[in-house]
Amino acid sequence: MRVMVLVKATEDSERGFKLTPETKEMMEAMGRFNDELVKAGIMNPGDCDGLTPSSQGKRVAFDGDNREVIQGPFAHPRELVAGFWLWNVKGIDEAVAWVKRCPNPMQGPSEIEIRPLQEAEDFT
Repeated sequence: MRVMVLVKATEDSERGFKLTPETKEMMEAMGRFNDELVKAGIMNPGDCDGLTPSSQGKRVAFDGDNREVIQGPFAHPRELVAGFWLWNVKGIDEAVAWVKRCPNPMQGPSEIEIRPLQEAEDFT
């Protein structure tokens, strides 16, 4: 089963990444965790990354033939995504077990969401 593991944004992540001793330590811990995922065959190298704050993004809203470009920042940081992984796991329980081993991806409280990918066989 393939899953996308989403690191939810926070007010801090929406302010942008600042390199401090704490964030450097967090990034090193996350690098070690990513290495474990690769060694375990859960993740391919490069199947993870962080995203810039939503202030640097755009959305395109669709309504029939109309398209509207909306400039970030977007409201409600906890509903946004700050980073992601793509994992190959035996099932959702294995993904949960791995996420529980993950270092906290933010300086304060944070959430990680796990979503199974839809595969071609899901549509047959």
